Amino acid sequence: MARQKGNIAAVEVGREAVLSMADRIESLLEESALLGWIGRPTMEIVPDLGPLDEPLEVLFRVRAIGWALDTCRGAIQLEFFAVCGHEDGELDTLIQLWLYPRMAREFAARARHIVATTDPPCPFCTQPIHPTGHICPRANGFRGPLF
Repeated sequence: MARQKGNIAAVEVGREAVLSMADRIESLLEESALLGWIGRPTMEIVPDLGPLDEPLEVLFRVRAIGWALDTCRGAIQLEFFAVCGHEDGELDTLIQLWLYPRMAREFAARARHIVATTDPPCPFCTQPIHPTGHICPRANGFRGPLF
């Protein structure tokens, strides 16, 4: 979810992509601090774990993520791409945003916490595998071990 003034946009990003984003954000911040483009954090970042502000409508599922370090702004630039009906599968940029260092650290911390506390996806149907069990529609309801 991203917000600017009164506008809210939400996109769907897969579990592995969320972890990849957190890793890349942290590495970009570390590289930037080493090069002196941004300062190091003065205190430990505690993620905001409160609920999202509003019920959201997902605009699209992210197919690719672009990264850049904007040294003029002192921010990480993210671009979320989706295939939007092109016959040749060309990607369109639909959402572009900048994360400033504190915001980026908070995002990475929250992303890691959420992924660590949610149920892992089923390798067959991608639905969550709950601790109480999982009836997989792609395995005709078979409850046997997945691995």
